Order: sequence, then C-alpha cells, then structure tokens
Amino acid sequence: MTAPGGTSPAGAPSARGTAAPLLCFPDPPPAEVVSAVDRAGYPWRAVDRPQAATSQEPEDGWAGAVVSAYEDAQQAFALCRAVRSRDVPLRPLLLAVRADQLDDLALRDDLFDDFCVLPAHPQEIAARLAHLFVRTGRGLRAELIEHGPLVLNLETYQAAVAGRVLDLTFMEYELLRFLAARPGKVFSRETLLSRVWGYEYYGGARTVDVHVRRLRAKLGEEHAHLIETVRSVGYRFGSGTWAP
Repeated sequence: MTAPGGTSPAGAPSARGTAAPLLCFPDPPPAEVVSAVDRAGYPWRAVDRPQAATSQEPEDGWAGAVVSAYEDAQQAFALCRAVRSRDVPLRPLLLAVRADQLDDLALRDDLFDDFCVLPAHPQEIAARLAHLFVRTGRGLRAELIEHGPLVLNLETYQAAVAGRVLDLTFMEYELLRFLAARPGKVFSRETLLSRVWGYEYYGGARTVDVHVRRLRAKLGEEHAHLIETVRSVGYRFGSGTWAP
C-alpha cells in the first residue's frame, strides 16, 4: 500500500484529528528526518524552495515544519522567514543545522521554536517534535499499533517495519492488522477467513497461507518471524507465552 502523494511520498500516516501534513525542507529531506517523521506517524510533504511553502500549501494549511539548513542555509532561513512572517506564524517549526552553523542562529531565534544538530538520531528528532506539539498545544499523533519494529497506522492503512514503509495490498494490511492487534493469540485459518475476509467470502484456507507468505516476504527475512506458524492450528503474531 503506497503512501499518499505530495512533492515527496508522504511515508507517514495521517494524524488523529487532522490531515494536515508537516512541511519539510529540502526535497528530499535528510534521511534521519524522514525516518523520524515516518516512525513517529506524522504526515509530511517536502518542498524544494521557499516559495513552494505557499504555492504548495494544502487547503487545511501546514501542521508545522521541519526545516533543514544542512545543505542550503540561505534557502532554509528564507523559508523560515516566509512562514514566520505571516499574520499567523507557522508553528511549531523545528530547524535542523550542522554543528558549524550554530553561530548562524544568533539573532534568528524568532525563526524557529527549537533546533537540532545533524547528524542526529531519528528518535531525538521525533522527541523534539513531540515536545513542540505538546508545548504549542497541537497534538499530532496517529492511532497506531506498535510491536517492536512494526508500526501500523489505523487511519491510513499503512504499515512500516524498522522505518521502512511496506507496500501492502488492502487484504494484506487487514490480515496483518488483525494479527498484530492480538499478539500471542493463535487463530485457525478458518477463523482468519471469517474475521478478516468476512463470512461472505468463499475462498479456501489456502488464501490465508498465500497472504501470510506474501506478508513475510514483504516484512523481510529479519522480521518474517513476527508471524508464526502454529503447526496443525494456524497462525499467531509474535511469540506465544506459556499459560498453564
């Protein structure tokens, strides 16, 4: 299942209560920024020039911005000035810079709400964004199912494993969502057919096996074990625990 369109593919899901994406600059954004917003469940759209922040702005506006000055500080600061000089300044705005650009932030603190130094761990970027949304009173968090490296968005029917967005069909997503929402519980093929495909579906149990095989292939060898086969019974998500 591919992500919704934009200047760059919006690899993150829609947030609860709003479809407004984060504005990201440049296009493409730094890899750690992409990883951070994807794993945190933020929708985003990248632009390649300051003017595009206005010309490509969604109808509902931007939810906030992550602007990187790592490669082109002049254009990054120009974009910040443009969105912060509006009648209603865009916020929150997280600015990413190199260590040798810290002196450039002097007397520019009105252009951003917080900054981070690249390279940075995606978790740090995600934490700073979450803090900014709380601080500005604008919650932006998708309704997610999270299990280790796997994240499923229940609003946009998207899934990612270890930060990699999975290209799933609708039924592949539905099967993965059903299992991931009930970790450790074993389901027979017949139960999965009725609960995921519906009672009106007349396909055989092999349908489940085919979809499980495809899911494991898309999860990749490292994460295929998330869906376990229980011999002579069916499947479960995650490792089962002994319950006498």
